[in-house]
Amino acid sequence: MATLTEAPPPLAPPAPEAKPPRRRGRWTPYLLLLPGLLWLVVFFALPVIYQASTSVQTGSLEEGYKVTWHVATYWDALSEYWPQFVRSVLYAASATVLCLLLGYPLAYLIAFRAGRWRNLIMILVIAPFFTSFLIRTLAWKTILADGGPMVGALDALHVLDVTAFLGWTADDRVLATPLAVVCGLTYNFLPFMILPLYTSLERIDPRLHEAANDLYAKPSTTFRKVTFPLSMPGVVSGTLLTFIPASGDYINADLLGSTDTRMVGNVIQSQFLRILDYPTAAALSFILMAAILAVVTVYIRKSGTEDLV
Repeated sequence: MATLTEAPPPLAPPAPEAKPPRRRGRWTPYLLLLPGLLWLVVFFALPVIYQASTSVQTGSLEEGYKVTWHVATYWDALSEYWPQFVRSVLYAASATVLCLLLGYPLAYLIAFRAGRWRNLIMILVIAPFFTSFLIRTLAWKTILADGGPMVGALDALHVLDVTAFLGWTADDRVLATPLAVVCGLTYNFLPFMILPLYTSLERIDPRLHEAANDLYAKPSTTFRKVTFPLSMPGVVSGTLLTFIPASGDYINADLLGSTDTRMVGNVIQSQFLRILDYPTAAALSFILMAAILAVVTVYIRKSGTEDLV
């Protein structure tokens, strides 16, 4: 009984609340992003803002330019140079389709059939990057020269008859025609199509192909139902990486084409460096950028995938 009536021992004082550990390095990710953000601001955002102000200026190089918010420059530039815009989109779209038709089989071969030759083929794909863009384009000027073996082979196969009917060549010659410009664009931007396609195809699980074979699917059915849908991120990435720079290119049209094959990039380059009409050149640049942005936005939404490689 005495034991039962004794007072309970005093409770121990509560332990002090532990302070949350200090988060060390919480600013590290932001510090790592800072150089890239500064690079974008200095070399992208500021030039875009400067060109935007230039597009609404009036004046001349001798008298100087002043911001007068002359937005009519955009309409004047578009109404005068709309054929070059249409031509740029047509040439870029043609080159993109050709790059896809040529690049997809090669990317498929590298991903699934190359075996020990994979690295060698990849080196051959990126080999054009070892030389300058200008040298590669000048090489095509020699390849497509009148009387050369390439033109002779196309003429013997009656390919020039078809291209002449379509208006892409004239007088049994390829150089200084739309076909020459598209060939140059296709060659120069083909690696930008192959590399994303290869990356996307390599990610496909081989067991999916084995499952399709176990279900007695034909190779064409396997490609249509399994391979191509899973490679759509690479298709979208490759077509964008090809179409966007091709639509603004001017070197191929300048070296391989003529005055009848000038693209909007040639007009912008001429306005900036020869005519010295800076407001018109800036307005053309912004119109081209807006047009490409609209096309890319619609294309990504219609393609049904935003998982870009």
